[in-house]
Amino acid sequence: MPERPPVPAAVLRRLTAIMAAFPECEQEGAWVGTRWRVGQATVAHVFGGEDQRFRIVFRAEPEEVMGFEHLGEPYFRTGWGSNVVGLLLDEATDWEELAELLTDSYRLQAPKRLRDQLPSPGP
Repeated sequence: MPERPPVPAAVLRRLTAIMAAFPECEQEGAWVGTRWRVGQATVAHVFGGEDQRFRIVFRAEPEEVMGFEHLGEPYFRTGWGSNVVGLLLDEATDWEELAELLTDSYRLQAPKRLRDQLPSPGP
């Protein structure tokens, strides 16, 4: 079985910069890759797959999950959690869109007192 590659430092730096904007969101090593949590709730998890591709998984509103599933690559639905979706990371990744998706994931996972510290979502 092929080994999972480590997440490139440049990708990890970009993700860390996004996640640093979220109150009390802590970065930690995971069973593979790196994850960010607020309390005990995982906001996002980035890792390399056995296929040598890099993925980030995060939470989405239940009504958006099917949409992600049907969009196809680079989006996907995971096989666990009813609201866990993901994105393949590569040179075509839209980092602004990813930042918005991660903000939404944080809002779903964080307690209200922390969500309230974020700027209100757009119109």
